[in-house]
Amino acid sequence: MKKVLLINGSPRAKGNTALALEEVARTLAGYGIETEIVGIGTRPVRGCIACNGCASRDDGHCAFDDDICNSVIDKLNAADGLVVGSPTYYGTPNGTVLNLLHRMFYAGARADGKLAAAVTVCRRGGATSAFQALQMPFQMVNMPLVTSQYWNIVYGCDTGEASLDAEGLQTLRTLAHNMAWLLRSLDRDTLPPREPWKATNFIR
Repeated sequence: MKKVLLINGSPRAKGNTALALEEVARTLAGYGIETEIVGIGTRPVRGCIACNGCASRDDGHCAFDDDICNSVIDKLNAADGLVVGSPTYYGTPNGTVLNLLHRMFYAGARADGKLAAAVTVCRRGGATSAFQALQMPFQMVNMPLVTSQYWNIVYGCDTGEASLDAEGLQTLRTLAHNMAWLLRSLDRDTLPPREPWKATNFIR
């Protein structure tokens, strides 16, 4: 059975971001795809401090083990796809969920070839830049992006208001339909060859 991990990047466990991700999960479940929604909650999530302690480990974990990062790495490693949702704060995603993504991917989460999508929620504006920021890490770790009929944005301010955004919710269902179709179509056992990484720094 295929599995998709959904990360709720909002400190509100039952807010509009949760509502949006539940719409995706419900649609995926209709295809027999297992889903798990993990909330970042209200506890702090460390930012990466560039200590490179993860490089000396052989388990793909961050050197710090005092927040949810390593447990989410394990969940992503066991999944076939990832959807990350976040509210929009000052035109950007919640900083806590960005901290989580930075450390997950830098520490070595096994993401190559796994499908990925971002979802953002906002009251009025800034959601497109937040949406772009969430997608940027996926493209650096060889995660194919799942598209929809529009950007994956839902509007709502007060809790539950996102349920009134008919087009936004339809966009999320289309995203889920596309992810289910791609999960059935792609074979991660035959990933394309990867050349050794060539790091080029533009400093003479």
